[in-house]
Amino acid sequence: MEAVKTVVLLTLMTLLMVWVGGIFGGTSGMLIALIFAGVMNFISYFYSDKLVLRHYHAVEVDERSAPGLLAIVRRLAGSAGLPMPSVYIIPERVPNAFATGRNPKHAAVAVTEGLLDLLNEEEIEAVLAHELSHVRHYDILIGTIAATIAGAIAWIANIMQFGAIFGGRDEESPNPILMLVMSIILPLAAGIIQMAVSRSREFMADEGAAHLTGHPEWLESALLKLENYNRQGILPEATPETAHMFIINPFTGKNVSFANLFRTHPTTEQRIERLEAIRREMMAG
Repeated sequence: MEAVKTVVLLTLMTLLMVWVGGIFGGTSGMLIALIFAGVMNFISYFYSDKLVLRHYHAVEVDERSAPGLLAIVRRLAGSAGLPMPSVYIIPERVPNAFATGRNPKHAAVAVTEGLLDLLNEEEIEAVLAHELSHVRHYDILIGTIAATIAGAIAWIANIMQFGAIFGGRDEESPNPILMLVMSIILPLAAGIIQMAVSRSREFMADEGAAHLTGHPEWLESALLKLENYNRQGILPEATPETAHMFIINPFTGKNVSFANLFRTHPTTEQRIERLEAIRREMMAG
């Protein structure tokens, strides 16, 4: 099923690129756009994880630099029946985490320095279990490709907006009104794509983490701390295109209207309610 969703996302990006190429350059523009889309699809599948990690200045760690962190990840990966992923630390004080990669054999988990400082060991384990649940559910490829596509859509929207304002007015020029309208609609489409691939997956990853650790309350505590901290500041380098990848939306503290316009995550209250229900089921069982 995830393979089908991946193909659909990449196909949609290809069609979008070709359509925009046709608006700007007719048949020649469509051909150039098709070639460009092919390159983008290749990069999205094989290298989008590396691009995301590089964007956030993530540094891969080993046994010497972070033995405790690797021990937790190794234990959880073994319990989940997953290969050991690469582990990265992002040198930022705002606490957050995400997973990326095209499949469990090529997966990576990344946490910020702030997360390691803010949370205790049990809460860190719960966050890592959440991210490994994304890996086990094959969410990471879809999420990372969606981030790349959202970035491409934002780039196209900027071009269209620029063209609408400064473009020529001859008969062969694209309709400036249409371009301006599309420059508004395209980012909305990107937001819808991110919501479609994120909200339900966060619930699934929370549930997976609860069962993997056996302690839903660990993740409840971690989510509360992360939510409260992220209301005070935004993760540097964070972009709307990658917001859905994080365990907590990095724009939580920007403003209420922005956070709710295209919410990529369920609310923390909803997630804790689900975790509480899971905890009660575990106690009853």
